[in-house]
Amino acid sequence: GATTDIEETTGFSRRKLASTTPVDLITMADASLLLETADSKAAKVYIQNVGDGKGIIDKSTYVTVSIGDTGGTPQPIGRLYGGDWLLMPVTTADNKDVVVTPSTNDAVVLEYVMFFEV
Repeated sequence: GATTDIEETTGFSRRKLASTTPVDLITMADASLLLETADSKAAKVYIQNVGDGKGIIDKSTYVTVSIGDTGGTPQPIGRLYGGDWLLMPVTTADNKDVVVTPSTNDAVVLEYVMFFEV
């Protein structure tokens, strides 16, 4: 039998946040994603809260992960506390971004990547 693999990636990235302002972590309308992904194909997003980026992981500091865009009202998926990670399915069909909102103005670093089929 044949297997279908998720063989493409946006590349592994790190982003430092230091404000409670919502941020589009992965923008689905990004030209490179629109050219490479198909509406009916699988995609997964991995995000990890690695703390302040200097080795300190504060378990009380979190980011809220949502789907939508920063110009509207993103739908919350959940909270990602210091040291936690998530892997969730996403779709590029509706151009809904992955949005993160830190709980405090303290520095928090997120590592993330999106895997997808073409």
